[in-house]
Amino acid sequence: MDVRYSTGKEAFKHMTTEELRKEFLIQNIFNANDVSAVYSHVDRIVTLGAMPVTEKVDLEKNIDAMKDFGVNYFLERRELGIINIGETGTVEVDGTAYTLKHYDALYVPMGTKKVILSSADSAKPAKFYMNSTPAHRAFPLKLITLEDAKHVHMGSLEESNERTINQYIHPDVLDTCQLSMGLTHLEPGSVWNTMPAHTHERRMEVYFYFDIPEDQALFHFFGEPQETRHIVMHNDEAVINPSWSIHSGCGTRNYTFIWSMAGENRTYTDQDWIKTQDLR
Repeated sequence: MDVRYSTGKEAFKHMTTEELRKEFLIQNIFNANDVSAVYSHVDRIVTLGAMPVTEKVDLEKNIDAMKDFGVNYFLERRELGIINIGETGTVEVDGTAYTLKHYDALYVPMGTKKVILSSADSAKPAKFYMNSTPAHRAFPLKLITLEDAKHVHMGSLEESNERTINQYIHPDVLDTCQLSMGLTHLEPGSVWNTMPAHTHERRMEVYFYFDIPEDQALFHFFGEPQETRHIVMHNDEAVINPSWSIHSGCGTRNYTFIWSMAGENRTYTDQDWIKTQDLR
């Protein structure tokens, strides 16, 4: 498991492109029959990816629960959100199997001892993108299909940001301790997300970008509103955004991304908006 430590505003200002990528960019998320895990000390969120192909994969394959978290099993004091961006797969939670089709999600509560991941067809594997945050109580497990999610249409083609926000692990859909997750799809001709930009001092966020063709790229902007930086990202890559940082992306074509939040509250509209003309 890769461990990332928190970087403050002052240090951020002086970081090179290479240093920014090393600290905030998450790559190689999906590997055949394996689980990737990046543990960030920013609100102690863990970003994981699993792509079972020819065998079942244990969520804890590359995690030492006692060494890494001081507990007997990974989700002893954590909750977990899963969104399948691949083909049909199965998530077995303490012996009960749940089928996740393309763009389906699953909320797994604190206290879950065993999570096993598999694909229905090895030629068309599932790709499970996951985030885990600390929890203080167990809420009910819930399967959220794309149809079950709350759909919010925003933006316009004229502003290059026509998009649909699919809210899966969200207060309007289910209760959790602090984790929120959703999937935003941009329409053809739209390339900007989260613009006008904002910060939310009370919550951090991880953005995971996908559906980006191999010959295309995305420019992710972050940092303080008056002193922004960017990194270039490609398909199936994620970026860690501290609470003091804006988080906005612009692609060379439309794309899809998953946003995951953790922190003091779960109020989706708790944002500090930044006027576009005030960005630097």
